[in-house]
Amino acid sequence: MSNASRDPELHVALIGYGKGGEVFHAPLIDAVPGLRLAAVVTGNPERARAVRERYPGAVVHPTVADLWAHADRYEIAVVTTPNDTHAPLARAALENGLDVVVDKPFALTSADARELTDLAEKLGRVLTVYQNRRWDADFLTLWGLVEEGALGRVHRFESRFERWRPQAKGTWRESGGVEAGAGLLYDLGPHLIDQAVNLFGPVSSVYAEVDTLREGVQADDDVFLALQHARGTRSHLWMSAVAAQNGPRFRVLGDAGAFTSHGMDAQEARLTAGERPDADDWGVMPESSWGVLDTEGSTRRVPSARGAYQEFYAGVRDAVGEGDPLPVDPHEVTHGLEIIEAARRSARTGSVVRLE
Repeated sequence: MSNASRDPELHVALIGYGKGGEVFHAPLIDAVPGLRLAAVVTGNPERARAVRERYPGAVVHPTVADLWAHADRYEIAVVTTPNDTHAPLARAALENGLDVVVDKPFALTSADARELTDLAEKLGRVLTVYQNRRWDADFLTLWGLVEEGALGRVHRFESRFERWRPQAKGTWRESGGVEAGAGLLYDLGPHLIDQAVNLFGPVSSVYAEVDTLREGVQADDDVFLALQHARGTRSHLWMSAVAAQNGPRFRVLGDAGAFTSHGMDAQEARLTAGERPDADDWGVMPESSWGVLDTEGSTRRVPSARGAYQEFYAGVRDAVGEGDPLPVDPHEVTHGLEIIEAARRSARTGSVVRLE
């Protein structure tokens, strides 16, 4: 039995401390009761100093090899590194006896994702994927409307993550190639696809328009996906770095009404500003940001549900510590990767690609 296993808290080792680790993972882990941010892996001296200042109780490992040498100190590894390293690091963590959280994209191919899932099942380990946008305030609000039947049978779902960044920043996400997991389809696509699949079920066919429009950018920066769900709904998804005017975040049309919302969930901005998700007003959206529901003879703003990214890590704690269901099932996310692969084929051929 490791020293960590005698502690009532689960010890988490965070691999990577770029924006993903610093903004989207470390504050959530630190704020969830029953989890301890026990270690961070980074070889960057500035990031190491930032970790020690903000989380003085965390050990800084300079390499993953050093982490594996001390793996018995920890129960959970979180992989938040460049996209093409997700699958290899997740495999290594599983093989070193750790339960694993992988940031999106889960892997670069659906085959790699299935291999990881099979390995975790064989080893009896927890493996889940950080799809935090399931806990966006606007998505939770829309989920509630769909579940209660307020829109009737939904025939069209429109969803957008659009930005105006005409000058590329030169990060690996923009300057790298698609083979390394760069570009919007691997960056924002997993979020938009995951939300659509969670709302309306598996996808039977995909049509995609995938473009690279800015100078100095190798991977896609403007993408449109048309998904046909097996149950009949059509999802239209946009992601762009070159949208000087943004469309609605959600526009959802059903036979009993429609729902439209604008703007983004505020949790990312607050985490970026250094706030913690255990604040009393965390996830609360102002009335000015509420979406609008139109039904026959009625138009009203719908009070927003509270955003709650921390609930993902509460689910990780309970899955690892109590054997509860996973907060995100990797099989669902693997279907999302199948959709991305189909989108690549569709964009190359200009055709609709059917999924088996």
